[in-house]
Amino acid sequence: MPTLNPLAPLHSAMAAGLGRLLGTDRFPEEQYREPLGDPGLFGPHSITWRVHADLSMLVGGVSALMLQTLHPLAMAGVADHSDYRRDPLRRLSRTSSFVSATTFAATPVAEAIISSVRAVHDRVTGVAPDGRPYAASDPDLLRWIHVAEVFSFLRAHQRYHPWPARGRDLDRYYAETAVVAERLGATQVPASRSEVRDYLSRVRPELHAGDQAREAMSFLLTPYGRDPLTLSMSLVITQAAADLLPGWARRLHDIRRPPLLDPAVIRPLTWSLLMAARIVAGPSPVLAQARARCATTGGSP
Repeated sequence: MPTLNPLAPLHSAMAAGLGRLLGTDRFPEEQYREPLGDPGLFGPHSITWRVHADLSMLVGGVSALMLQTLHPLAMAGVADHSDYRRDPLRRLSRTSSFVSATTFAATPVAEAIISSVRAVHDRVTGVAPDGRPYAASDPDLLRWIHVAEVFSFLRAHQRYHPWPARGRDLDRYYAETAVVAERLGATQVPASRSEVRDYLSRVRPELHAGDQAREAMSFLLTPYGRDPLTLSMSLVITQAAADLLPGWARRLHDIRRPPLLDPAVIRPLTWSLLMAARIVAGPSPVLAQARARCATTGGSP
Protein backbone atom coordinates (compact mmCIF):
# COMPACT_ATOMS: atom_id res chain seq x y z
CA MET A 1 0.00 0.00 0.00
CA PRO A 2 1.26 3.53 -0.70
CA THR A 3 2.46 5.49 2.30
CA LEU A 4 0.12 8.35 3.19
CA ASN A 5 1.81 11.70 3.68
CA PRO A 6 -0.24 13.89 6.05
CA LEU A 7 1.56 16.97 4.68
CA ALA A 8 0.67 16.20 1.07
CA PRO A 9 -2.39 18.51 0.88
CA LEU A 10 -0.45 21.38 2.48
CA HIS A 11 2.51 20.70 0.20
CA SER A 12 0.25 20.86 -2.87
CA ALA A 13 -1.46 24.04 -1.71
CA MET A 14 1.81 25.80 -0.91
CA ALA A 15 3.42 24.68 -4.17
CA ALA A 16 0.39 26.01 -6.05
CA GLY A 17 0.64 29.31 -4.16
CA LEU A 18 4.32 29.70 -4.97
CA GLY A 19 3.58 28.74 -8.56
CA ARG A 20 1.03 31.54 -8.82
CA LEU A 21 3.52 34.00 -7.35
CA LEU A 22 6.58 33.02 -9.41
CA GLY A 23 5.43 30.93 -12.35
CA THR A 24 3.63 33.58 -14.38
CA ASP A 25 6.36 34.25 -16.96
CA ARG A 26 9.62 32.30 -17.22
CA PHE A 27 12.38 32.53 -19.82
CA PRO A 28 11.86 29.83 -22.47
CA GLU A 29 15.58 28.97 -22.35
CA GLU A 30 15.43 28.15 -18.62
CA GLN A 31 16.46 24.55 -17.84
CA TYR A 32 18.98 22.99 -15.47
CA ARG A 33 19.80 19.49 -16.77
CA GLU A 34 22.18 20.18 -19.67
CA PRO A 35 24.90 20.36 -20.82
CA LEU A 36 26.22 17.74 -18.45
CA GLY A 37 29.29 18.65 -16.43
CA ASP A 38 28.91 22.41 -16.89
CA PRO A 39 28.97 24.14 -13.45
CA GLY A 40 27.48 27.38 -14.74
CA LEU A 41 28.68 30.85 -13.84
CA PHE A 42 29.27 30.01 -10.16
CA GLY A 43 29.22 26.28 -9.40
CA PRO A 44 27.85 24.28 -6.47
CA HIS A 45 30.54 25.38 -4.02
CA SER A 46 29.83 29.08 -4.49
CA ILE A 47 28.27 31.27 -1.85
CA THR A 48 25.84 32.45 -4.56
CA TRP A 49 24.30 28.99 -4.79
CA ARG A 50 23.88 28.94 -1.01
CA VAL A 51 22.19 32.35 -0.85
CA HIS A 52 19.98 31.95 -3.91
CA ALA A 53 18.78 28.43 -3.07
CA ASP A 54 16.83 29.52 0.01
CA LEU A 55 13.22 30.72 0.22
CA SER A 56 14.37 33.89 1.98
CA MET A 57 14.88 35.09 -1.61
CA LEU A 58 11.11 35.64 -1.76
CA VAL A 59 11.45 38.46 0.76
CA GLY A 60 14.68 39.75 -0.76
CA GLY A 61 13.23 39.83 -4.27
CA VAL A 62 10.21 41.94 -3.34
CA SER A 63 12.36 44.22 -1.18
CA ALA A 64 14.71 44.72 -4.15
CA LEU A 65 11.79 45.87 -6.30
CA MET A 66 10.80 48.34 -3.58
CA LEU A 67 14.33 49.69 -3.36
CA GLN A 68 14.73 49.95 -7.13
CA THR A 69 11.67 52.24 -7.42
CA LEU A 70 13.63 55.00 -5.66
CA HIS A 71 15.79 55.68 -8.72
CA PRO A 72 13.69 58.01 -10.91
CA LEU A 73 15.18 56.84 -14.22
CA ALA A 74 14.90 53.14 -13.37
CA MET A 75 11.33 53.69 -12.18
CA ALA A 76 10.44 55.59 -15.35
CA GLY A 77 11.57 52.63 -17.44
CA VAL A 78 9.37 50.26 -15.45
CA ALA A 79 6.37 52.61 -15.58
CA ASP A 80 6.68 53.19 -19.33
CA HIS A 81 7.62 49.72 -20.53
CA SER A 82 6.00 47.21 -18.17
CA ASP A 83 2.42 46.24 -17.46
CA TYR A 84 2.86 45.66 -13.74
CA ARG A 85 -0.53 47.15 -12.81
CA ARG A 86 -2.51 44.77 -15.03
CA ASP A 87 -0.11 41.81 -14.72
CA PRO A 88 1.40 42.29 -11.26
CA LEU A 89 3.43 39.09 -11.05
CA ARG A 90 5.08 39.16 -14.48
CA ARG A 91 8.12 41.20 -13.48
CA LEU A 92 8.63 39.27 -10.23
CA SER A 93 8.34 35.99 -12.11
CA ARG A 94 10.76 37.11 -14.84
CA THR A 95 13.25 38.33 -12.23
CA SER A 96 12.96 35.01 -10.41
CA SER A 97 13.55 33.13 -13.67
CA PHE A 98 16.57 35.29 -14.53
CA VAL A 99 18.20 34.99 -11.09
CA SER A 100 17.56 31.26 -10.87
CA ALA A 101 18.87 30.49 -14.36
CA THR A 102 21.96 32.70 -14.14
CA THR A 103 22.74 31.09 -10.78
CA PHE A 104 22.03 27.39 -11.28
CA ALA A 105 21.82 26.75 -15.04
CA ALA A 106 24.75 25.73 -17.21
CA THR A 107 26.87 28.47 -18.77
CA PRO A 108 25.29 28.40 -22.27
CA VAL A 109 21.80 28.70 -20.75
CA ALA A 110 22.83 31.59 -18.49
CA GLU A 111 24.53 33.35 -21.40
CA ALA A 112 21.48 32.90 -23.65
CA ILE A 113 19.18 34.44 -21.05
CA ILE A 114 21.59 37.31 -20.40
CA SER A 115 21.67 37.92 -24.16
CA SER A 116 17.86 37.97 -24.27
CA VAL A 117 17.72 40.53 -21.46
CA ARG A 118 20.33 42.72 -23.15
CA ALA A 119 18.24 42.70 -26.32
CA VAL A 120 15.19 43.84 -24.34
CA HIS A 121 17.22 46.55 -22.61
CA ASP A 122 18.27 47.95 -26.00
CA ARG A 123 14.60 48.70 -26.73
CA VAL A 124 13.77 50.28 -23.37
CA THR A 125 14.34 54.00 -23.76
CA GLY A 126 12.34 57.10 -23.00
CA VAL A 127 12.10 60.33 -21.05
CA ALA A 128 11.46 60.43 -17.30
CA PRO A 129 8.88 62.80 -15.78
CA ASP A 130 11.71 65.17 -14.80
CA GLY A 131 12.71 65.52 -18.47
CA ARG A 132 15.85 63.37 -18.37
CA PRO A 133 16.29 60.66 -21.01
CA TYR A 134 16.81 57.09 -19.83
CA ALA A 135 17.96 53.82 -21.38
CA ALA A 136 17.81 50.44 -19.68
CA SER A 137 21.19 49.62 -21.23
CA ASP A 138 22.83 52.53 -19.37
CA PRO A 139 25.72 51.04 -17.33
CA ASP A 140 24.87 53.30 -14.38
CA LEU A 141 21.25 52.11 -14.28
CA LEU A 142 22.34 48.49 -14.66
CA ARG A 143 24.70 48.98 -11.72
CA TRP A 144 21.85 50.39 -9.60
CA ILE A 145 19.46 47.55 -10.45
CA HIS A 146 22.12 44.95 -9.70
CA VAL A 147 23.24 46.45 -6.39
CA ALA A 148 19.64 46.93 -5.21
CA GLU A 149 19.00 43.25 -5.96
CA VAL A 150 22.06 41.62 -4.42
CA PHE A 151 22.01 43.98 -1.43
CA SER A 152 18.38 42.98 -0.74
CA PHE A 153 19.00 39.28 -1.39
CA LEU A 154 21.87 39.24 1.10
CA ARG A 155 19.93 41.20 3.75
CA ALA A 156 17.07 38.70 3.49
CA HIS A 157 19.54 35.80 3.69
CA GLN A 158 21.17 37.23 6.82
CA ARG A 159 17.83 37.87 8.51
CA TYR A 160 15.86 34.77 7.57
CA HIS A 161 18.26 31.93 6.72
CA PRO A 162 18.68 29.42 9.58
CA TRP A 163 22.47 29.35 9.03
CA PRO A 164 23.41 32.61 7.31
CA ALA A 165 26.75 33.25 5.68
CA ARG A 166 29.10 35.49 7.63
CA GLY A 167 32.40 37.34 7.42
CA ARG A 168 34.38 37.05 4.22
CA ASP A 169 31.65 34.95 2.59
CA LEU A 170 29.56 38.12 2.40
CA ASP A 171 32.28 39.87 0.40
CA ARG A 172 32.65 36.73 -1.69
CA TYR A 173 28.95 36.88 -2.55
CA TYR A 174 29.22 40.42 -3.92
CA ALA A 175 32.38 39.52 -5.86
CA GLU A 176 30.77 36.43 -7.39
CA THR A 177 27.49 38.05 -8.42
CA ALA A 178 29.23 41.03 -10.04
CA VAL A 179 29.91 38.84 -13.08
CA VAL A 180 26.22 38.82 -14.03
CA ALA A 181 25.93 42.61 -13.87
CA GLU A 182 29.10 42.97 -15.94
CA ARG A 183 27.79 40.59 -18.61
CA LEU A 184 24.62 42.65 -18.76
CA GLY A 185 26.72 45.75 -19.43
CA ALA A 186 27.20 47.33 -16.00
CA THR A 187 30.54 48.91 -15.18
CA GLN A 188 32.36 49.61 -11.90
CA VAL A 189 30.24 47.03 -10.13
CA PRO A 190 30.77 46.98 -6.33
CA ALA A 191 32.36 43.67 -5.33
CA SER A 192 32.52 43.79 -1.51
CA ARG A 193 30.51 45.03 1.48
CA SER A 194 32.58 48.19 1.74
CA GLU A 195 32.22 48.93 -1.97
CA VAL A 196 28.45 48.42 -1.79
CA ARG A 197 28.20 50.74 1.23
CA ASP A 198 30.26 53.39 -0.56
CA TYR A 199 28.17 53.07 -3.71
CA LEU A 200 24.85 53.38 -1.85
CA SER A 201 26.18 56.43 -0.04
CA ARG A 202 27.19 58.05 -3.34
CA VAL A 203 23.95 57.27 -5.16
CA ARG A 204 21.60 58.27 -2.34
CA PRO A 205 21.33 61.96 -3.39
CA GLU A 206 19.90 60.78 -6.73
CA LEU A 207 17.13 58.76 -5.07
CA HIS A 208 13.66 59.93 -4.18
CA ALA A 209 10.09 58.67 -4.21
CA GLY A 210 8.30 60.54 -6.99
CA ASP A 211 4.73 59.93 -8.11
CA GLN A 212 5.69 56.82 -10.10
CA ALA A 213 7.61 55.36 -7.15
CA ARG A 214 4.76 56.04 -4.73
CA GLU A 215 2.29 54.36 -7.07
CA ALA A 216 4.57 51.34 -7.51
CA MET A 217 5.23 51.06 -3.79
CA SER A 218 1.53 51.18 -3.00
CA PHE A 219 1.02 48.44 -5.55
CA LEU A 220 3.83 46.30 -4.14
CA LEU A 221 2.41 46.61 -0.62
CA THR A 222 -0.99 45.33 -1.72
CA PRO A 223 -1.29 41.59 -1.00
CA TYR A 224 -1.88 39.40 -4.03
CA GLY A 225 -4.10 36.35 -4.25
CA ARG A 226 -7.65 35.13 -4.34
CA ASP A 227 -7.31 32.03 -2.20
CA PRO A 228 -6.58 32.49 1.53
CA LEU A 229 -3.17 30.77 1.47
CA THR A 230 -1.72 32.81 -1.40
CA LEU A 231 -3.19 36.00 0.05
CA SER A 232 -1.70 35.29 3.48
CA MET A 233 1.71 34.36 2.09
CA SER A 234 1.90 37.48 -0.07
CA LEU A 235 0.77 39.68 2.84
CA VAL A 236 3.57 38.43 5.07
CA ILE A 237 6.17 38.60 2.29
CA THR A 238 5.30 42.18 1.28
CA GLN A 239 5.32 43.41 4.86
CA ALA A 240 8.63 41.65 5.55
CA ALA A 241 10.07 43.12 2.34
CA ALA A 242 9.19 46.66 3.42
CA ASP A 243 10.65 45.99 6.86
CA LEU A 244 13.85 44.72 5.20
CA LEU A 245 14.51 48.08 3.51
CA PRO A 246 17.29 50.12 5.12
CA GLY A 247 16.10 53.00 7.28
CA TRP A 248 16.98 55.67 4.74
CA ALA A 249 14.93 53.90 2.05
CA ARG A 250 11.91 53.59 4.36
CA ARG A 251 12.17 57.30 5.09
CA LEU A 252 12.31 58.13 1.37
CA HIS A 253 9.21 55.99 0.87
CA ASP A 254 7.62 57.69 3.91
CA ILE A 255 6.78 54.30 5.40
CA ARG A 256 5.19 54.74 8.78
CA ARG A 257 5.03 51.54 10.74
CA PRO A 258 1.47 50.32 11.34
CA PRO A 259 1.13 47.61 14.01
CA LEU A 260 1.68 44.76 11.53
CA LEU A 261 4.98 46.26 10.40
CA ASP A 262 6.45 46.31 13.89
CA PRO A 263 9.59 44.15 13.70
CA ALA A 264 8.51 42.33 16.85
CA VAL A 265 5.51 41.03 14.90
CA ILE A 266 6.52 40.71 11.25
CA ARG A 267 9.97 39.15 11.69
CA PRO A 268 8.91 36.14 13.81
CA LEU A 269 5.87 35.70 11.57
CA THR A 270 8.05 35.70 8.44
CA TRP A 271 10.58 33.38 10.06
CA SER A 272 7.79 30.91 10.90
CA LEU A 273 6.31 31.11 7.39
CA LEU A 274 9.66 30.47 5.71
CA MET A 275 10.54 27.60 8.05
CA ALA A 276 7.17 25.99 7.37
CA ALA A 277 7.60 26.52 3.64
CA ARG A 278 11.05 24.88 3.70
CA ILE A 279 9.68 21.84 5.52
CA VAL A 280 6.59 21.47 3.38
CA ALA A 281 8.22 22.23 0.03
CA GLY A 282 11.16 19.90 0.59
CA PRO A 283 14.31 19.92 -1.58
CA SER A 284 14.33 22.27 -4.56
CA PRO A 285 13.98 20.39 -7.88
CA VAL A 286 16.04 23.13 -9.56
CA LEU A 287 18.88 22.60 -7.11
CA ALA A 288 18.64 18.82 -7.48
CA GLN A 289 18.84 19.04 -11.27
CA ALA A 290 21.74 21.50 -11.16
CA ARG A 291 23.69 19.35 -8.72
CA ALA A 292 23.10 16.24 -10.83
CA ARG A 293 24.35 18.08 -13.92
CA CYS A 294 27.48 19.28 -12.12
CA ALA A 295 28.19 15.88 -10.57
CA THR A 296 29.40 14.49 -13.87
CA THR A 297 32.57 16.62 -13.55
CA GLY A 298 33.84 14.05 -11.06
CA GLY A 299 33.71 16.40 -8.08
CA SER A 300 31.20 16.24 -5.28
CA PRO A 301 27.94 18.09 -6.08
